[in-house]
Amino acid sequence: MSKHFRPVLLTTALLAGSIFAWGQSAPDIPRMPNGKPNLQGVWQHPYVPDMTQDKLPDQKGAGPLPFSAWGADNFKNYDPAKFDYTGHCLPFGLLRSMNVGGYPIQIMQNDTYLAELFEQNTWFHVVYIDGRDHPKDLDPTWFGNSVGKWDGDTMVVDTIGFNGKTRLDTIGHPHTDQLHVIERFTLTDRNHIAYEVTIDDPKAYTRPFNNKRIFTRMKPGEELIEYSCEENNRDLTQGHIK
Repeated sequence: MSKHFRPVLLTTALLAGSIFAWGQSAPDIPRMPNGKPNLQGVWQHPYVPDMTQDKLPDQKGAGPLPFSAWGADNFKNYDPAKFDYTGHCLPFGLLRSMNVGGYPIQIMQNDTYLAELFEQNTWFHVVYIDGRDHPKDLDPTWFGNSVGKWDGDTMVVDTIGFNGKTRLDTIGHPHTDQLHVIERFTLTDRNHIAYEVTIDDPKAYTRPFNNKRIFTRMKPGEELIEYSCEENNRDLTQGHIK
């Protein structure tokens, strides 16, 4: 694993002072030459090991997820001590990458692409924001296929085409290849993004549900660092760690 773990420190006072209305941008946010909000930067995001819990100071949590019978049975029988794909350096997938704590995300943006660079395992994910739609014949992948559009000052990212081999979060809430994810990124001031994600998977859950949290810009000079996950992790395969 990485030699450097970055703690996530978000106080209620900080959030209350910087986010004056959920999903509403301030008038002085940085903008691109085309006038759209400039989301570029290195962002720290809260650790969300359990998606039943929102990461806002005024939220007590979403409560139990609306499992289908399949979803409830899958989650009940999930045992990461027997096999956790992330411990074998397989891709975390989009949602678990967004939920993992301590490793920032860099966003890069132009008129055609919005790219997310994850310090965790040096993964990347590209969002097409030039007006194209999802391909008609998608090859399922770990991170899915993402297209984005602006809704006012909010970037709305629509992702489908998952391979169903990942989990939503650390404790193992399941999903299938029918997963449909909607993410909303709103730059509320120069240093904070209001992030909201909606999960829709008709096989695993009886209805869509969402989760909110705040991304915080890293300090000037703080950049992504190299991360290495070794496939031949004998501490894991020989049972020294769980």
